[in-house]
Amino acid sequence: MRFSIIIPVYNRPQEVDELLESLCAQTFNDFEVIVVEDGSSEKCDSVCEKYADKLDLHYYFKPNSGPGPSRNYGAERSQGEYLIILDSDVIVPEHYLEIIQNELESHPCDAFGGPDEAHPSFTPIQKAINYSMTSFFTTGGIRGGKKKMDKFYPRSFNLGIRKEVYAALGGFAPMRYGEDIDLSTRIFKGGYSCRLFPDAFVYHKRRVKFSSFFRQVRHSGEARVELKKKYPDTFKLVHLLPAVFVLGNLLLVLLGLFHHGLWFAPILLYCLLVFVDSLLKNKSLKVAALSVPAAYCQLFGYGTGFLSAAWRDILSKKYPSQKENP
Repeated sequence: MRFSIIIPVYNRPQEVDELLESLCAQTFNDFEVIVVEDGSSEKCDSVCEKYADKLDLHYYFKPNSGPGPSRNYGAERSQGEYLIILDSDVIVPEHYLEIIQNELESHPCDAFGGPDEAHPSFTPIQKAINYSMTSFFTTGGIRGGKKKMDKFYPRSFNLGIRKEVYAALGGFAPMRYGEDIDLSTRIFKGGYSCRLFPDAFVYHKRRVKFSSFFRQVRHSGEARVELKKKYPDTFKLVHLLPAVFVLGNLLLVLLGLFHHGLWFAPILLYCLLVFVDSLLKNKSLKVAALSVPAAYCQLFGYGTGFLSAAWRDILSKKYPSQKENP
């Protein structure tokens, strides 16, 4: 078997239904699907039963342990030469697997990943969040571009890896957040080849509310500090940009409140740039307007998460816990 598609899921039966329906339309058919229910209270077993005669589908239920261990659980039960990891909130175009197959035949590699896009059926908020996660103006452009100045680190919403490489690396680490970047880092450190497949995109729903989106990216900011401690050589100045954005905006607001001058002008200019860029890309005034708070949610969420985790790290070094002598 060529591919094993592994889908961890937690309380998202409707989204799993949409993903499995999209997999039924694939033009390349040498694959199996492994759904790992991670202790959900809203199970998707009945959804999977609906596709039992349409897909080579295997459903497993296990106690909650997070997405990384759930992917490992599915990998242990897979039969494919390559594992393809998908989030449960994505939809795949009909030629998705065919594109991956063609890429691997023309230029084989050990691991790969693809970008994400917004489906026309997505809500305006989902489209705005997708814009913020892929835009140059939010440091998200590296996620989906065809050209990169740095290495491409695939993310777990759309990641492929040779099964034997996955096993050699030990799969995903038991991290709650940042586990995909951790795996991607170990791929490179292990000397394995990894490429971006620019046409192998998925439609990624992400979050449907700004509050949940903010929490998601805040956790990503916190995870970056942990990754810096684990792999110091992988930390780049670009990882500081959201934190600098947060501090810069707060400084401009304070100066604008207590001093005369055009201190709010840089903020207004940034909002205008995001609005116009999103309008040109999405052709929607509503999505463009929502892209401004989405961009701020992303940058402030990630930036404040990074700053709080960095501050905790500094305090832990300055005031280490004292262990009692036996």
